[in-house]
Amino acid sequence: IITDMYQPNPKRLRDWLSVPKSNGYESLHITVLGPENKWVEVQIRTERMDEIAERGLAAHWRYKGIKGESEKGVDEWLNNIRSALENNDDLQLMDQFKMDLYEDEVYIFTPKGDLFKFPKGATVLDFAYHIHSNIGNTCVGARINGKNVSIREELHSGDTVEIVTQNNQKPSTNWLNIVKTSRAKAKIRLALKETQVKDGLYAKEMLERRFKNKKIDIEESVMNHMIKKMGFKEISEFYKQIADNKLDINEIIDTYVKTRDHLQNPNANLPARSAQEFNFENPDEAITKENDDVLVIDRNLKGVDYSLAQCCHPIYGDPIFGFVTVSGGIKIHRKDCPNAPELRRRFGYRIVKARWSGKGSSQYSITLRVIGNDDIGIVNNITSIISKEEKIALRTIHIDSHDGLFSGNLVVQLEDVSKLEDLLKKLRTVKGVKQVTRL
Repeated sequence: IITDMYQPNPKRLRDWLSVPKSNGYESLHITVLGPENKWVEVQIRTERMDEIAERGLAAHWRYKGIKGESEKGVDEWLNNIRSALENNDDLQLMDQFKMDLYEDEVYIFTPKGDLFKFPKGATVLDFAYHIHSNIGNTCVGARINGKNVSIREELHSGDTVEIVTQNNQKPSTNWLNIVKTSRAKAKIRLALKETQVKDGLYAKEMLERRFKNKKIDIEESVMNHMIKKMGFKEISEFYKQIADNKLDINEIIDTYVKTRDHLQNPNANLPARSAQEFNFENPDEAITKENDDVLVIDRNLKGVDYSLAQCCHPIYGDPIFGFVTVSGGIKIHRKDCPNAPELRRRFGYRIVKARWSGKGSSQYSITLRVIGNDDIGIVNNITSIISKEEKIALRTIHIDSHDGLFSGNLVVQLEDVSKLEDLLKKLRTVKGVKQVTRL
């Protein structure tokens, strides 16, 4: 009716019916242009609303049957509030204002003036999650009435709260003990679950990368067995501790290798038998003695009578030289023969060039020195590798054990240097072998 009769000012419309003020004030304010071209504010409210507007929220007690002497006390209390308003006594007014509100609720303002209601005991973190999940997840504190406070700060009616965030902030489980509202707790639990999944994927990827760098294949069954053995009921908790740097990845890799080896060889932890107990059964194969490999001596001389020196046992493919003996024959030495420096120094004039020219079917006997942990299983692994090699035969083996280590001399028969180099590489990969050298 009023807006039909007079021109309203939309910018000065105030609706405190839909959202009452924090002190319970309810009214509709409309500003219109009056008959004398003057702006007039019209306030529309019920009798009950007017009573509360004049005397505060406690005035509605009069509508609940408070009679007699207590009614007189209420009137006196309302008069005190009115007096405080008239005298601009802010401290007294705030005390009375807080008494006006329900004991189990608090009313909070945003810097823009928006009003929110929370249960008593709600904290800054509740307020942050009420605004938005991302605001809550990155909340580091707030400014309440211009004062910096932590996320644990309890809210009080009339507070103006401005949330402070940081991008690197993350929720933690102890936040569940800080918040009061179920809405905030639900959002924190969801954020923690998402963070755990993300951290778990990162930790798993990092672990797999380190395994790959060490050239160790991950078997899912072995990994699950290890995680269970370490006391984790959930795999996600295992990866979470990796992400939180509570578990050392190098120690995890060592534990995985031990678990894998134990599963593959359950008897590995039994007391090891000494390598000295190893018995070698010499095969009945005949040792090839004839030598049909072609050797060129000095200036392309072929067919010259020669023999291989016993001090260095050269084989086909070794860098070699010839040495003319007193009887006129030629001894073939490896260039790295331990006697080579002395021969060159004293009898340089008797040194002749020599080189291998053509491969026949000849085989050569050489001696290998192997040192490793004193365990008969290691020696079994070594002999097994040699037996599986084509055109390589083990002829003799002699083993001594002392101080937890074994030292063994193995005489093997093979064709050339390339076969020897392949065999050395394989023997050096045997677990427990410390050293393999050619004598």
